Amino acid sequence: MWFFAVLVWIVLIWVAFPIAFALTLAATILGAVGIYFRQAGGVLLPDVAEGRSPVERPRQDRDPAYRHYLVTQVWRDWWAITRTALPQIIVTAADAIRGATGALMGEARGLFLFPIWLAIWAGVLLAALPLAALGLLITAVYALTVAAGMLAWLACVTVLRTLEQLFMLVRRILQACPYPGCYAKITLPVYACPSCGERHRALAPNLNGAVRHACRCGARLPTTIMLGRHRLQAHCPDCDRQLPARIGRVRVEPVPFVGGPDAGKTTFMALAVDALLTGLDTEFVDQGDELTFLQLKRQLATGHMIKTGTQLPKAVMLDVTLPREGSRILYLFDPSGEHYTGASKVEAMSYLAHGEALLIVVDPFALPAVQDSLVSGDRELLAAGGLTLAREDPADTVHRVRNELAGRADGGRQRRIAVVVTKADLLRQTATGEGAADDPASWLAAMGMGNLTRALAASGAKVRYFLSGLPADPAEILTLLTWLIGLRPPARTPSRPARPQRAWLPATRPPDRPPLSYTLARRLIFTVTIVLSLTAVSLLGYAGWTAWSG
Repeated sequence: MWFFAVLVWIVLIWVAFPIAFALTLAATILGAVGIYFRQAGGVLLPDVAEGRSPVERPRQDRDPAYRHYLVTQVWRDWWAITRTALPQIIVTAADAIRGATGALMGEARGLFLFPIWLAIWAGVLLAALPLAALGLLITAVYALTVAAGMLAWLACVTVLRTLEQLFMLVRRILQACPYPGCYAKITLPVYACPSCGERHRALAPNLNGAVRHACRCGARLPTTIMLGRHRLQAHCPDCDRQLPARIGRVRVEPVPFVGGPDAGKTTFMALAVDALLTGLDTEFVDQGDELTFLQLKRQLATGHMIKTGTQLPKAVMLDVTLPREGSRILYLFDPSGEHYTGASKVEAMSYLAHGEALLIVVDPFALPAVQDSLVSGDRELLAAGGLTLAREDPADTVHRVRNELAGRADGGRQRRIAVVVTKADLLRQTATGEGAADDPASWLAAMGMGNLTRALAASGAKVRYFLSGLPADPAEILTLLTWLIGLRPPARTPSRPARPQRAWLPATRPPDRPPLSYTLARRLIFTVTIVLSLTAVSLLGYAGWTAWSG
């Protein structure tokens, strides 16, 4: 009897122990892996914001946009998986040992089943070594997956930023503020979320996302002009006032009207706006500008123009579209002539140095040489027309402006300068105005502005001279303006097709869900981690089996 018991015990040690040990070791490893991936699935698969790893909301001291998932949230998720999976694995292993002890070591059978119990105990304990290695492997796979995602994301950010910079350079995009007291040159406007109105000051490919930023409200906003950012409402980052639609996609072209008091700047601007509205697909950006223009037209019709106010001007904004030649957002600046009568006043008009165009308005009857050459008949004619001779020499006005531009960062390097001689209808009726229509530049030189005409010719800019009077020729004015802003006039008047809807309609998410990019990234990481981990384990197992069997 005792011999039989000892024989059974020996058989259990030599036969059952290895089998029980191997089965326990395998079951422990598979069970631990199952627990880990079950916890990972509980963290990464649900489409909820307040889950096992709550999504961090945008901070108040930064843009109201979620950080890109791979910046911070991915590591929060990893820690949530690790800190829940590891204790559960330990607790499950301890429960397995206690259960085996209670089932196998009770009463007399414990003596015979001790080898199996020992095998189970050893299998559970020794599983810690391969599990630690496997944990490191899974963590490494997780980290490599995140690293690969980071590289792809950084590459996308770099490509998008580069493409936008090239787009800006090729189209020579200028963004600027049209409002007095600001006139800032803008690198990146502030964009308002169309869903909640929150202001995004850094809506570009960055740590908040490459292609889209997820607003605090859940709206997804484009990060570049090419992706549709221009369809959002833009604001000046300095003064927070509203900027024109399409800013950033279309070049802003400031056109300062430079001239002394009563030079006829406002009259010519009204004629210029009328020519643009008649000859091109042009819209007012601001309804207030449209009402002002209609009022100017009525004043022109009656012949009584109201003098421009002395405050710094807000630009008259026009959105000009030419399908083949390009588009422009025009900022027409018409300050009162008094702003050009002092160097400090000229300095306040910082918009002068922003653009490539300059429009100089010359009142011929303000030239001292013209005033000195007027005969009595000419003076009577001008008095009958209600003209008062100004004493501000146009040459002095332009000289102040050019000195101010030369002292600024870009040196005032305008590419195109238009010199408009106003009141040509009256000038033609005087003896002094003879020859002005044939060659305005030579006539101005003969009337004492030779230094100016020579300085403009030597400036490197293209210069055109133009006579403007009433009634005006809109086609000639349009030709001058399109040249000044760098466009070519169309062969025929456009049919003005209806413009597409510009407003961005964002896809939104409910407040209890994370950004869509978070959900997609989490599920992708979960899937890739499982596939790569199983692949790595299979390869290691195959390599071990090959080495053992060989």
